[in-house]
Amino acid sequence: MPEDVVVPVGGSALSGDLALPEVRATVLFAHGSGSSRHSPRNRAVAAALQRAGLGTLLLDLLTEQEERRDRVTAELRFDIGLLTSRLVGAVDWLTARPDTGRLPVALFGASTGAAAALQTAAERPVRVESVVSRGGRPDLAGAGALTRVQAPVLLIVGAHDPEVLRLNEAAAEQLRGPHRIAVIPGATHLFEEAGALEQVAELAREWFLNPGSDEF
Repeated sequence: MPEDVVVPVGGSALSGDLALPEVRATVLFAHGSGSSRHSPRNRAVAAALQRAGLGTLLLDLLTEQEERRDRVTAELRFDIGLLTSRLVGAVDWLTARPDTGRLPVALFGASTGAAAALQTAAERPVRVESVVSRGGRPDLAGAGALTRVQAPVLLIVGAHDPEVLRLNEAAAEQLRGPHRIAVIPGATHLFEEAGALEQVAELAREWFLNPGSDEF
């Protein structure tokens, strides 16, 4: 069963769900704009990763108070610098724990969370082993961060999400490390089509277990 945790970052207390089966790495989830650790899509992916022996940390990158305010202003969810600082703090928190400190950290980002995940990978190149983006906006990470990412990156996009696919292709050109783009046939931005999310989970699992694999 997942453990309810509180991650202190920069004076804020972030709520999270930490699951640690017999693990070889811990996957830290960076949710997208307007989402949270309760996202059914990310929880479904997390469950599939747990069954493969990967630990998961589903984390709210905004506090409850910030979430309430942001429902009106919609500013913080697009503050990539803030989200990145919270994600970097979570990586450092995992490093400081005795049960996760020696485990590699992998990042799974969705929407704007993908940009924060890539910036975090650039900031913590030794700790972050791999990155997966689901329907993400890696372009928002900026060329300065993308060129510094050393971890293998998998960008998953729906075939019927043409604008996001174009943005992912442009961002991929900035990446200097190992990377792949995986296009899910028939899928739209939220991967709500039958079997689409299962394909996302399978791709993510294989990437996290075999970062940078040539089989993609």
